[in-house]
Amino acid sequence: MKIRIIILLSLIGFTAFSQEKDTTAVFKKRVLESTEVDFLASYYNQNGSKSVVSGGIGSEKLTDVASNIVVNMPVNDDATLTIDLGISAYSSASSSNINPFNSTGASGGGGEDDDRISNNKVAAAASGPYGTPWQASSGASKSDQLTAISANYAHSSDSRDFIWNADVSFSNEYDYTSVGFGGGIATLFNEKNTELSVKANVYLDQWRPIYPTELHEYSIYGANFLNQGYFSGVTVLDQNGQSTTAYLPSAFKTIASVNRNSYSASVGFSQVVSKKLQLSVFFDVLQQQGLLSTPYHRIYFADKANYYIGQSQYINNYESASNSGVFKLADDIERLPDSRFKLPIGARLNYYINERFVLRTYYRFYSDNWDIQSHTASIELPIKLSDRFTVFPMYRYYTQTGSKYYAPYETHLSTEEFYTSDPDLATFDANQYGFGINYADIFTGAKIWKLGLKNIDFRFNHYERSDNLKANIATIGFKFIMQ
Repeated sequence: MKIRIIILLSLIGFTAFSQEKDTTAVFKKRVLESTEVDFLASYYNQNGSKSVVSGGIGSEKLTDVASNIVVNMPVNDDATLTIDLGISAYSSASSSNINPFNSTGASGGGGEDDDRISNNKVAAAASGPYGTPWQASSGASKSDQLTAISANYAHSSDSRDFIWNADVSFSNEYDYTSVGFGGGIATLFNEKNTELSVKANVYLDQWRPIYPTELHEYSIYGANFLNQGYFSGVTVLDQNGQSTTAYLPSAFKTIASVNRNSYSASVGFSQVVSKKLQLSVFFDVLQQQGLLSTPYHRIYFADKANYYIGQSQYINNYESASNSGVFKLADDIERLPDSRFKLPIGARLNYYINERFVLRTYYRFYSDNWDIQSHTASIELPIKLSDRFTVFPMYRYYTQTGSKYYAPYETHLSTEEFYTSDPDLATFDANQYGFGINYADIFTGAKIWKLGLKNIDFRFNHYERSDNLKANIATIGFKFIMQ
């Protein structure tokens, strides 16, 4: 989810870069003269060694390809309707290890894979199933698709100094569905040099919980699960590599409530300070309630014995990437509180240096009641090479303190109420370096059918985190005007 948010922000960046507000008109004109169509695409890949699906250890390899079509059309002189359709497809070594065992079809949870487990248990016993957190399995969750659609209606007053909007959204992937709605108002005054905006959104989401294979089987068959279902005929090993029947994840209980609701409100203020300087600030309040943990994130307790499926010779170097044949069985899944309050505050400062250089800066402070505090700072320097071409180097720095509920792999205790080994909730710093190239044709000389090309925007960023997670993202956007 976090990765997709990063991709979405990168895609949105194209639209923000390519649009300029007309604040000089003294007569009423159409808010939008012609239909605009944006085609956006991105490619993302990452690698790391703290997979939360494997309890905070293992491969975090992931690739994601996303595309969006955004159509912004005039409804009348005063109103516009924007439709945004997005599709994202990913392949993930981490998520595939929900079911890491090579000989089974995968235990997906919710009973949907029970027949596959039953059909494969004989083969599993014969071949000796094994897995490893350091590479992708052949599980059904190795890849997935996210589909999202949103619509936004915006209406401006005759004077163009008051705008209200309303939006709805829907997204779906294999284990998660989200429905959202919201709206906002914005008013311009001081000869349109000052803007004040307020908006609010609600997201009503629902999980379809998928559990790690071993916990899924325990939830079905109870204390005698090692003799039934997938585990019938499968050897479980202890820390010494000896066969055992002692594995019993008694801390695990299935999730009773699967809803997650999010509520947000935002206040924004923008001011043209001078001909060269523009300042904007924002203040958000966010409240989440419901299932805020992820059902397939494993937890290993430091005060519980270790149990494995696979090849015993790899047990002693389980935490090394050289482990290619054994996987540790979970003690429980991630448990987090059912509420979270978030408070981000930020500002943007844009300064027009001269006709070739513009300085864009951004800062955000974030705090929540899980004890995470973070600082984000970024800078971008668009350099206008000609009337049509602009290049812009970018840099972003991020730092955060860890959540009070986080602990690394195998350090939580079974006596705790809440626990997670998700590295996204740990203490870390991150640096992101990038550049972009923008091509603009105000006369839309190039045409495809009835679409005139107005803008092309390409961006590339490299991301490095202090916990060794590294990622690259490339995005490209094409803006067309209907003619």
